[in-house]
Amino acid sequence: MSEQSAKLSFEGKTFDLPVRVGTENERVLDITALRSSSGLISLDEGYGNTGSCQSRITYIDGERGVLRYRGYPIEELVEHSTFTETAYLLIFGELPTESQLSEFRGRLTEHQFLHENMRHHFEGFPPNAPPMAILSAMINTAGCFQPDLVQPSDDEHFLETVARLMSKVRTIAAASYKTSIGQAIMYPRFDLGYGSNLLHMMFSRPNRSWEVDAEIARALDQIFILHADHEQNCSTSTVRMVASSQANLYASVAAGVCALWGPLHGGANAAVIDMLSQIHERGGRVDSFIEKVKNKEEGVRLMGFGHRVYKNFDPRAKFIKQSCKAVLDKLGVHDPLLDIAMKMEDVALNDPYFVERKLYPNVDFYSGIIMRAIGIPVNMFTVMFAIGRIPGWIANWREVRMNPQGRIYRPRQIYAGPTSRAYIPIERRGGS
Repeated sequence: MSEQSAKLSFEGKTFDLPVRVGTENERVLDITALRSSSGLISLDEGYGNTGSCQSRITYIDGERGVLRYRGYPIEELVEHSTFTETAYLLIFGELPTESQLSEFRGRLTEHQFLHENMRHHFEGFPPNAPPMAILSAMINTAGCFQPDLVQPSDDEHFLETVARLMSKVRTIAAASYKTSIGQAIMYPRFDLGYGSNLLHMMFSRPNRSWEVDAEIARALDQIFILHADHEQNCSTSTVRMVASSQANLYASVAAGVCALWGPLHGGANAAVIDMLSQIHERGGRVDSFIEKVKNKEEGVRLMGFGHRVYKNFDPRAKFIKQSCKAVLDKLGVHDPLLDIAMKMEDVALNDPYFVERKLYPNVDFYSGIIMRAIGIPVNMFTVMFAIGRIPGWIANWREVRMNPQGRIYRPRQIYAGPTSRAYIPIERRGGS
């Protein structure tokens, strides 16, 4: 019991509700026993003000623009770390030693191949199948090939399971892309890092190897780091919900993919490209579009600016903006959509309408531009997001399963339908 409490008065009775404090001094009203003591439950549509769990993984302060993984600022990780190292940190709680990181990388390399029988599963999808649908289905399929590891019971088996899932998901993603464009599925290479191998499998052909540029691979690595976890968002909450039923890791992560597939969650960077395309089709007049935004004209949506959580600025945007510029300079890309994006960025940083409302470009604005410049098609954007988010989903799955007080998630509801009614035989219901 905490030292502080809040009092709730209802129907002449007073109920003490514990006030708990997190490590970052967040105060939380604990209503766990509210229903049993008072008969009341809380209503919070969409869980916008509900703490669904206690977690040690990620901390966000939206007012100050703070994002930390296991206590480490995102700014330091994206500048000094790699995606593989950051994934280890998120999943296991501490930065790895040299030997731990070497072992982890070795396992990722060892398990990057798919079982040969899985290659035939890709042939069963139509060419226009959404890549996220393929990704979700094939993650579950991959679990079928190692049933003894989908429910790891100890640390050694858990490390093995993590390496298999993290490694194979990029191979699945690349294979789904190759299938969709009618090209041969490429095998991964043993001499390439995590992101470099993904790019190789997406863009190489049997008769032409795609040379992976280190700067481009680093940009993709940073995108993965910046998306690796983001507290209790829709997909992460879904993973935890499914995990609470003791569903295996593969099934839980596949459910997270499905949640991320929704355009209101994982489709933001693709929506940015759609917005830029519409502006281009209408003559590329950025000023005209901005005026329509200000006037709140119907059908005009500003994408990639502001953020639901960050009320000041998105801390991820600063570094991905730098990465975006480096990629465009490196590739020498001349793309009208990218020109429009740069004009919009300039407007957002200087127009009082945007500045006063803190509508700064966010991580989705820049990540979409980078991926387009690299050559990743729009329908693969959310797949890239999912690959980056895998470590966070795994970490949250593990946290649920390691909680000795854990129970299956079971939210309450406020029923608003008809009260008790008597059944009416069909001949007496009227109508034609």
